[in-house]
Amino acid sequence: MSLSLREQLLKAGLVNEKQVKQVELQQNQQQHGQKKKNLPPPPDRNAAARKAQAEKAARDQALEATRRGKAERKARRAGIHQMVEQGRIPRVESEDQFNFVDGKKVRHFAVNAELRARLNSGELLIARHGGFYALVPRELGERIRERDAEMIVDLRAAEPVAPAADDPYKDFVVPDDLTW
Repeated sequence: MSLSLREQLLKAGLVNEKQVKQVELQQNQQQHGQKKKNLPPPPDRNAAARKAQAEKAARDQALEATRRGKAERKARRAGIHQMVEQGRIPRVESEDQFNFVDGKKVRHFAVNAELRARLNSGELLIARHGGFYALVPRELGERIRERDAEMIVDLRAAEPVAPAADDPYKDFVVPDDLTW
C-alpha cells in the first residue's frame, strides 16, 4: 500500500504532528473561504415584506395629505364663515329686490335704495353664506375672495355680449341701475 505524502513526511521525520495539523487547518480555511465566495447570496426573504411596508407607508402619506387638505379647507371655510358673520350688513325688510345671476340661476336679495346704490357702485359684495347670501363691505369681500374665490358672487363677471347684426334693439343701451 502506498502511504500519503503526509504520512511519508511524518515517517521520514521532516515534519511533526503539530505542523501537519496547522497545514490542514489552513487548507480547510482556504477551501471554506472559496466555497463562501462561490455561493450565490442568500435569498432575501424580507424583500417582499419591505416592499409591502414601503407601499403601505406611501398610502398612509397620501391619506394623511388628503386628511390634512380637508382639515385645512374646513378651517378656511370656518374662518370665512366667521368673517361673514361679523362683517355682514344686516338684512332689510323691503319689497324691492336686487336680482343677480349666480351660476346659471337668477337669485334675488331684498334691498332698499341705499343698498342698491352701494351694490351697483361696488361698495358692497354678495357672499355665499351657509346656503344663503349676505352683503359684505368690499374690503371684507376681497379678503374672503383671497381665501376662497367661490364664496363671493362676481356681479361684474358677465362680459357685455356684442349685439347681433340683425338685433332691432342694438342701438338701445340698457342702464346699469335698471331694476328687473
